[in-house]
Amino acid sequence: MASDGEFTAPGIGEFLGLPALFFEGTPFEINRIILVRLVAIGLMLLLFWIALRKPSRVPGRNQSIAELALGFVQVQIADQILGKEMGRRYLPLLAGLFFGILAMNITGVVPFMNISGTSIIAMPLLLGLVAYVVFIYAGIKALGPGKFFKNSLFPAGVPWPIYILLAPIEFINIFIVRPLSLALRLLLNMMVGHLLLVLCFSATNFFFFTAGGWAGLFGVGTLAFGFIFTFVEFAVYILQAYIFTLLTAVYVQQAVAEEH
Repeated sequence: MASDGEFTAPGIGEFLGLPALFFEGTPFEINRIILVRLVAIGLMLLLFWIALRKPSRVPGRNQSIAELALGFVQVQIADQILGKEMGRRYLPLLAGLFFGILAMNITGVVPFMNISGTSIIAMPLLLGLVAYVVFIYAGIKALGPGKFFKNSLFPAGVPWPIYILLAPIEFINIFIVRPLSLALRLLLNMMVGHLLLVLCFSATNFFFFTAGGWAGLFGVGTLAFGFIFTFVEFAVYILQAYIFTLLTAVYVQQAVAEEH
């Protein structure tokens, strides 16, 4: 960032040690990232409430948009991965994950927020934990605890001596790597995208207002790249919400399968 006439590249320090905005020193302390998350989720819930508070057989524009958005999650994720019966059962959870993640992702390009609510590890870890609990719950509910863990750790059709190596690997893969990979994939995409945007616009500020002269021409280029990356990031926000929700559905489907 620019400071005292000098330019320094943005670092991960922006994601760490955020000062308190409200209720400092209490269990309810709110800093910038928490405020962004609350605003994002609040606006998302408000929009859905406005659109669906008075549903009608002949939907208006707002209801049609909301139903189209929910229909995307239902058709492209829930029904496609889980089937209609199970997809209907898990649709509220999958829709909540998709639109919640999307709302918090989009704040990365919203003026005066400029940081994604999922770009600090706590939220991706929490979302990964939700997916973790859900697919374990789904497997135990469908198969019972014994059969669920047997299917998970001891896949059928493998010679029994191989289980000595395979069972620990499956345990690490299913019960540790899955939730962590979900969290880290989301976190790193949000962090990298945010840093690229900050770098572009910080460089633009430097070239236009500090370097001066012919260096200002470089500012035109960094500004153009900044706007291009903004549209790319918007697509990434949607894609990451989709991938997280899709993988959650895949893990649920694998958990309830009779045999892996």
